[in-house]
Amino acid sequence: MILYNVTSALDAAIAEEWVAFMRDTHMPEVVGTGCFIKSQLLRLLDEEDGGHTYAAQYYAVSQEQLEAYQQHFAPALRAEMEKRFGGKYAAFRTVLEVVA
Repeated sequence: MILYNVTSALDAAIAEEWVAFMRDTHMPEVVGTGCFIKSQLLRLLDEEDGGHTYAAQYYAVSQEQLEAYQQHFAPALRAEMEKRFGGKYAAFRTVLEVVA
């Protein structure tokens, strides 16, 4: 199993709208591509500056499914995110293998 993690640090002004968009629109669209079997959204709790940082996690059965997502779907979905929230967040992505 492959875990695709997208960590995003947000401006406080967009946090509520961003979470709603992720929960109601973006994450269902990502899972709806058929490349992932489930997703979850987590918030970091131990931030020193009272910031708003979230981790969106998506589970794929194989590396090939993740690669299909990155090639065929990610560019358009990222463009939509940038259109809505550009300049108000920073994101980085990591890929992990679930071992237990």
